[in-house]
Amino acid sequence: MNFQIPQFIEQEAKILGPFTFKQTLWVVGVGIIIFFLYYSLAKTSPVLFIIITVFLAGTGSAFAFLKIHGYSLPVLLKNLFSFSFSSKIYLWKQVMIAPRIIPKKEGVKKEEKEEPVLKIAGKSQLKKLSSQIETMTK
Repeated sequence: MNFQIPQFIEQEAKILGPFTFKQTLWVVGVGIIIFFLYYSLAKTSPVLFIIITVFLAGTGSAFAFLKIHGYSLPVLLKNLFSFSFSSKIYLWKQVMIAPRIIPKKEGVKKEEKEEPVLKIAGKSQLKKLSSQIETMTK
């Protein structure tokens, strides 16, 4: 029996057209805030209303649609704050050890120091035996 394995299971379901549920919430939330600002601020100060609307629309769009390395902006900000304000554990700590001081011997100088003389060995015992056997000598 062949079974089909589901592919792309990490995708969120599309709820409203091409938008996921979270994206829909961000767009609707920002839209509601702009709607209330229109009726409270647009008639008294239209320039301030436009500035605030552009800022809110850009921020809401970034929170809804922006992805950096596959992570959405709310997830990145949550990770940023949790990393910044949580305690950190450092595993490696250098242990300060005092350096070991080796005292110099004052009585021995390099020139006076006797080095063992290398002896050059003569013929090996096998060569001696082989030459004795060949010449028939003791």
